[in-house]
Amino acid sequence: MANRGPAYGLSREVQQKIDRQYDPELEQILIQWIKAQCGPDVGEPEPGKDNFQKWLKDGTVLCRLINSLYPKGKGPVTKIQSFNMAFKQMEQISQFLRAAENYGTMASDMFQTVDLWEGKNMACVQRTLMNLGGLAVSKDDGFFVGDPNWFPKKSQENRRAFSDDQLREGQNVIGLQMGTNRGASQAGMTGYGMPRQIL
Repeated sequence: MANRGPAYGLSREVQQKIDRQYDPELEQILIQWIKAQCGPDVGEPEPGKDNFQKWLKDGTVLCRLINSLYPKGKGPVTKIQSFNMAFKQMEQISQFLRAAENYGTMASDMFQTVDLWEGKNMACVQRTLMNLGGLAVSKDDGFFVGDPNWFPKKSQENRRAFSDDQLREGQNVIGLQMGTNRGASQAGMTGYGMPRQIL
């Protein structure tokens, strides 16, 4: 974590709210997936948000994860090394984020580098990894390793092709949603401002 004093007031409340979004069960699923995808030599952190953050902090595990979703030797991150220097670790995290976006993860689903490196928003890191896993399952290209039920499936296109006869037939049908004007009249209406006559 960064060398920073404790937060007080509103910033403390905001940080506590972010920390409550972190899911320990999801953490275990993500660890299982990363180990299955990258191999057992990536290690396994002790349970807990701080240990999960330290495991991913230098970016090597993340870069190996994104490379494992491509054919061997064709991964987007060419140089993966374990660094002690902060800017090098952050650079590797940024490489993972760029590669994940190129893989198909939406930019709005991505965490920021400081969210992981400083441990500010580990729930957002979890969401990014979940979206990446779901995308890898839906691509169905044979590079996903693990249980596909760990991740929600992304919706896929279901294109339908109608013949010209079917399309012409559909133009002749008036759906009930369009309403009807049968039986509409002004019978029983009174003029504006006039009281209703009750007999």
